[in-house]
Amino acid sequence: MRIVKISEQPSIKRSVDQGTEDQRAAVKAIIEKVRQDGDQALRAFTELFDGISLENFAVSEIETREAYESIDEETLALIREAAANIRSFHEKQLRPSWMTTDENGTILGQKVTPLDSVGLYVPGGTAAYPSSVLMNVIPAKVAGVERIVITSPPDKKTGKLPPAVLVAAKEAGAEELYKIGGAQAIAALSYGTETIAPVDKITGPGNMYVALAKREVFGDVDIDMIAGPSEIAILADDSAKPNEVAADLLSQAEHDILSCSVLVTPSESLAESVAIEIEKQLSTLPREAIARQAIHNYGAIYVTDSIEEAVQTINRLAPEHLEILTKNPMELLGQIRHAGAIFIGRFSPEPVGDYFAGPNHVLPTNGTARFSSPLNVEDFQKKSSIVFYSEKALKDNGEKIAAFARLEGLEAHARAIETRLKQQ
Repeated sequence: MRIVKISEQPSIKRSVDQGTEDQRAAVKAIIEKVRQDGDQALRAFTELFDGISLENFAVSEIETREAYESIDEETLALIREAAANIRSFHEKQLRPSWMTTDENGTILGQKVTPLDSVGLYVPGGTAAYPSSVLMNVIPAKVAGVERIVITSPPDKKTGKLPPAVLVAAKEAGAEELYKIGGAQAIAALSYGTETIAPVDKITGPGNMYVALAKREVFGDVDIDMIAGPSEIAILADDSAKPNEVAADLLSQAEHDILSCSVLVTPSESLAESVAIEIEKQLSTLPREAIARQAIHNYGAIYVTDSIEEAVQTINRLAPEHLEILTKNPMELLGQIRHAGAIFIGRFSPEPVGDYFAGPNHVLPTNGTARFSSPLNVEDFQKKSSIVFYSEKALKDNGEKIAAFARLEGLEAHARAIETRLKQQ
């Protein structure tokens, strides 16, 4: 892992892959075909891309019951405890509607309303991601969304979804699940078919074609974000343990060859020890090839002149995940302005947040933590402003409002006010 002085401009940004022209064209064609032919198109694309023929896409109660029967009690208890932690955290994010009343009778406020329906895309096919189910469904449920739809690619051999995904969905409160993947799933969620009614918002990660499809349908429906490859930055001093730092850096590198793992430290000795430890641990990783390429292309250890300069560097990076591994990590927390999730101290490694602690693991990537937040309850709600003016309030302020309207050259706006003033 390369060690560089901070004079080299640090970055976690990778060029955002917009897909090739052929890929974008293919996604547009898939979406249009689903809009035109509905379920027939879904069946054709499922057979083409997933290699399996399905007559019915909906997950049946029998399949869900079989999923519960196939997992052991320990796994079920684990899913339930994780779900409880995630629910507890997100319930604290709930904000009520509110109104205020002035002496002149003016009432102003904000009405908070849950979205009617949301769709969650869960990657699959060769792997199971129950954590994605919990992290997306639970905040929507807490927000009060009544209809939550899950789509995920079916297993190429069985035509079913992974048992852990089905169990997590049931435990989180989602009742409507479909065995559909890819851009065709995004199209179905956006525009509907004979089987699937459209939703108002789509959340959840996916491959390039899913990401391109989400870009394409945005505006007709809302989306959460276009998530990039995973990333971690570790802010550490010489109190950090090299083997733990290395393990944490590799926890993200094993995700994807585009994952980014960065250590920022004022300690040259720590930098050198971590670089050695990275190589040692890489050799025993099952996903060594992936992690090694990610570390080679997007991994770095930046050595700063001071801890203050290290903090400034972290704020420039605005990482998805930030670990603070210093003597007194809480003292630095207030100085951190930009990070998706902050893990404090050596007993809070990033995987704690991925699966179990409670905060959401759907986080802004590629430096977008400068202006965006983790997936949360408010992402599944909308707000309406409330305005009630009394007769006295309009009389007191009407001339000012009309004057402002004429300032912008909007005479009809001014007259809408003055018509009422004349009739008082």
